Amino acid sequence: MSSSEFHRLDYVKITIFGFALTTVWQSLHIIILPLLILDFVAESQKNTYLGLLTLAGLLLAMIVQPIAGTISDRSGFRWGRRRPFILFGSLVAILLLPGIGFAGSYAAIFIVYCLLQVSTNTAQGPYQAFIPEMVPGDKRGRASGVKGLLEIIGGVFLLYPVALLMDSYVIDGETLWFWLVLGILAVVLVVVTAITVLAVKETPAAGTAGQPLLTTLRQTFKLDLKTNRGFLWFLLSRLFIFMAFTTIQQFALYYMRDVIRVTNPAEATARFSILAVVTMLIVVYPAGYLSDRIGRKQINLIAGLVGAIGIAVIFLSQNYDSILIAAAIIGVAIGAFNSTNWALATDLLAKDEEARYLGITNMATAGGAALARLIGPVIDFVNSQSAGMGYQIMLMACFIYFLAGALLILKIKR
Repeated sequence: MSSSEFHRLDYVKITIFGFALTTVWQSLHIIILPLLILDFVAESQKNTYLGLLTLAGLLLAMIVQPIAGTISDRSGFRWGRRRPFILFGSLVAILLLPGIGFAGSYAAIFIVYCLLQVSTNTAQGPYQAFIPEMVPGDKRGRASGVKGLLEIIGGVFLLYPVALLMDSYVIDGETLWFWLVLGILAVVLVVVTAITVLAVKETPAAGTAGQPLLTTLRQTFKLDLKTNRGFLWFLLSRLFIFMAFTTIQQFALYYMRDVIRVTNPAEATARFSILAVVTMLIVVYPAGYLSDRIGRKQINLIAGLVGAIGIAVIFLSQNYDSILIAAAIIGVAIGAFNSTNWALATDLLAKDEEARYLGITNMATAGGAALARLIGPVIDFVNSQSAGMGYQIMLMACFIYFLAGALLILKIKR
């Protein structure tokens, strides 16, 4: 497609599905799951159980997403290579959401959560190929900026109302509030899936549907790093940045509760996330646009360094006002990184294997998010030796992750 044929509304059509995914997963990861598992596990082990739960799901995401992307690369459906997978994965996820409400044990939550990861990543892997397939090369930075913008908005769209409803659920024990939260998430997923399936017009592709499944699976994780070594450094950089961001995000509610000792930790965590999102929104599209002009690497490097500064602010001054300032700084870093890093990924792809490579790219995303969860048991253990010290270890780890992610960008040779 030429630049003149790609219009402003097209940016939204091909990226709005990311809005729904982040709406669902941010609500689950930041507010719902941290509060829900308190009903089933010991207080002293909450970080450990939350970390193990989300680690298992994200490991599944690392496997499912590139496989789904690879299969879609080789599919030949009449109405496109990507939308059938988006529709199927979304419908299964919608049917699974009530399972969280019916879960009566930690084990049940664990199973439903893992199945949700499988279903949403079956949709997400193929969806991510829209930008490299449909957007002209000179507009991919802007398209990635719009993608990042919608994902950021999705991440905060329902966060505050979900926090208020979940606080009410915790205080008065009325399950109506919990079911209302799950119903709202299901509606968002239904509406956005319908928009994506109906509005996006893919060019029919013959694909290679006759290729044996085992061959397809073997090829999913095969990369020629000799000719594309920059892609390896890119993956490592992305992994470290997402380890940093996910760590502070995942354990923020418990940090607010145990260290800052706020009255309503869910609401306080939502405020933290919302402020971060506001600054993300300010920089995400300009960063994507600017990356088309001056290059992706420079902005990625600066973003990682700024993220490290935000973590340092929390570490050096542990009060709620300082945390809000840090949220704004981290928001700038992640907004710029999300926008330009995805554009950098599209520059490094192999032709006709867009969904596979982007699925592997999100292996770094999910891998970083998964590895971030491993610090949960560390937090609980160190806290048991010295109250609150586990959270200081967590912050030092985040600082190192941001710094490593920034410096690894310098290794990428285009």
